[in-house]
Amino acid sequence: MFQVKNEIEFQDSYECLVIGMKEKPEKFSGQLAKFDELFEGQLTELVKSGDISAKKKSISKIHTFGKIGAKRLIFVGLGKEKELTLEVLREAFGKAFKEIQMSKLEEVAIYLDTFAGEGMESLDVAHVLSEALPLATYEFEGYKQKSNEPKKEIEKIIVISEDDADEIQAALTVGYVYGKSTNSARTLVNTPGNLLTATDMANYAKELGERYDFEVEILEKEDMLKLGMGAMLAVNQGSDEPPKMIVLKYRGKDEWTEVIGLVGKGITFDTGGYSIKPKDGIVGMKSDMGGAAAVLGAMEIIGELRPEQNVVAVIPSTDNMISGNAFKPDDVITSMSGKTIEVLNTDAEGRLVLADAVTYAKHHGANYLVDVATLTGGVIVALGTNTTGALTNDEAWFEQVLEASYEAGEPIWRLPLFEKDIERVRGSKIADLNNSPGREGHAIMGGAFVGEFAEGTPWVHLDIAGTATTRTSTAVGPAGATGAMTRTLALLVERFEKN
Repeated sequence: MFQVKNEIEFQDSYECLVIGMKEKPEKFSGQLAKFDELFEGQLTELVKSGDISAKKKSISKIHTFGKIGAKRLIFVGLGKEKELTLEVLREAFGKAFKEIQMSKLEEVAIYLDTFAGEGMESLDVAHVLSEALPLATYEFEGYKQKSNEPKKEIEKIIVISEDDADEIQAALTVGYVYGKSTNSARTLVNTPGNLLTATDMANYAKELGERYDFEVEILEKEDMLKLGMGAMLAVNQGSDEPPKMIVLKYRGKDEWTEVIGLVGKGITFDTGGYSIKPKDGIVGMKSDMGGAAAVLGAMEIIGELRPEQNVVAVIPSTDNMISGNAFKPDDVITSMSGKTIEVLNTDAEGRLVLADAVTYAKHHGANYLVDVATLTGGVIVALGTNTTGALTNDEAWFEQVLEASYEAGEPIWRLPLFEKDIERVRGSKIADLNNSPGREGHAIMGGAFVGEFAEGTPWVHLDIAGTATTRTSTAVGPAGATGAMTRTLALLVERFEKN
């Protein structure tokens, strides 16, 4: 798909040529001055008149009328150079690719060097460019009757840069893997619960394992009974669908040491159980496996890029249904760790399945833990829908997660976790823990509960209830699933440093 050229040839024939525009004085300079000369100064006039804009993330399209080989130019506004970031670039490229897709163009050229900012590596720009392509053009096909009209997609992108072509090509390849794998996570989240059961998710994980030579383990209900996974089994009690505890192992080192455990909540549909959700709140609960999707997407990236790091992914998957066998408020259950739990809210089921999954990740040798879950509505009240909430028991480990999220453009914000918060989780009079101490600090309570099972292992909790889906389209994707934390988890593994 990507071809790298070191020099721009103005007479080369392209359907369009994409150029980055930074806010500057009245006329073109540097690389863009040559274009203006070929247009006899008309580009400068178009800038003055506002027909070509350098405003951040603006798109300006002009026809060339044969003055150069490209049929049309697309100028992408980047704003002021000192304010240019990789996140701005990612969204700017996203808007450009959306415009190209709407124009039904199949082959385009991008003048990469016009997008680089001060102190910005061209390799990073290339990565963001190729990541933005699949993200921005992603569509969930859905289940409507298909049109016979052939769909046109971008098939070839010529990237023009003076820097080392092989290095640029490598960065483009990696970025594209990140974008495509995030789309895999999006598709999982967008899939209805009747078409993505725990069994379906286990089969999907098996296929990943076969494709990338992961070790695969799928625990069945009988296995969970033998291991004492009472928390996981309690959530599954009301369902006709069997539960699955899904494990994928990637060995990037000769010895199974310094293992990163990625744990993703895989509730394929959440009714709330007997603490049933209201009619408006229950719609969209197919997305309650967003954490599992992020982990599976990250494992796809890891499988493609093969970092020198050990990873175990653990996904507890079931739905949370209502029946005569379903677990109830006031029940007391025993987790795999041996800790007993008083159930005060059956809609606080995600933390229960994560409890046994975190314990099982440690059983598989995880030395560092990250759990990802659409856990609480409280995190949306606290942080809105653009920021993932986080909790931790280890400063150094959290800093690594934070840096990865910043690089991925997936912002997280750390919530406080004090001893008094932990005391509330331990506040049951009849069991070791209770699963829902109340509405106050709900997001903190949910994470604190999971942390009780991480115990002394460095751990970060990521609550993506607000960020796993979006109601509106963005520069890098449509409404629906976002694939949140897929790229953060993969970058965390890729950039891992022993504490």
